Amino acid sequence: MSIPTFGLGTYRLQGQTAIDSVRNALEAGYRAIDTAQIYGNEAEIGQAVADSGLRRDEIFITTKIWINRYAGDRLAASLEESLKRLRSDYVDLTLIHWPSPNDDVPMEVYLQGLMRTKAQGLTRRIGISNFTVDLMRQAIALVGADEIATNQVELHPYLQNRKVAAFASSQGIRITSYMTLGVGRILADPVIGAIAREHAATPAQVALAWAMQSGYAVIPSSTRRENLESNFQSLKLRLSDEDMVRIAGLDRGERIANPAGIAPDWDD
Repeated sequence: MSIPTFGLGTYRLQGQTAIDSVRNALEAGYRAIDTAQIYGNEAEIGQAVADSGLRRDEIFITTKIWINRYAGDRLAASLEESLKRLRSDYVDLTLIHWPSPNDDVPMEVYLQGLMRTKAQGLTRRIGISNFTVDLMRQAIALVGADEIATNQVELHPYLQNRKVAAFASSQGIRITSYMTLGVGRILADPVIGAIAREHAATPAQVALAWAMQSGYAVIPSSTRRENLESNFQSLKLRLSDEDMVRIAGLDRGERIANPAGIAPDWDD
């Protein structure tokens, strides 16, 4: 029931750019693709996967249910629509994209709905995204920690989200780090740059290696084939304990993804 440590993120990738990015990633060796209903690119990902020549069971596909599809039968129906766009009978992992704003739809409703899609075979695993410690506790009380494959959260050297990560780890829930490169901000950091030079690596490789060595899954995105290939090489990079301590010191609580009206009350 484990999830891949390394995959391709597709946030903001549209049209032919999304197709090309997925194709190039698969050719470079990626075998996990992360998307979401709100990204508007499931059809392009489905096309790229279908054109790749790889078997469906060789690729791990994640999608996320958007917040206006949580109530009643809408959740399952929306996932079935996602499957049509993805040209697949199932997805490997389906996440609740954000906790329901203002608890408009009770968590019990949408998590039980997600559990039903698993029982129906529409998804192999279920999980959550952007859940705080308190929200994780509520989710665990409703479905059990064993059912929650991951909590996908913003996590990078400038926002290390330690409370959420520590609680998830204590419950056996894998953290997936999104925005691991801080939408490029991390790449210019002098500490990251110095570590990269010491390892003859790129700053992106250092940040990704740091997250993976911390126990997190990562889903970096790129539209350039050379960056996709370079990022993939972070799997081979091993940072020292001293490197990890230096990066730990970069945390400054710098949150990037914080949509008004949607984001929960974050942990400090």
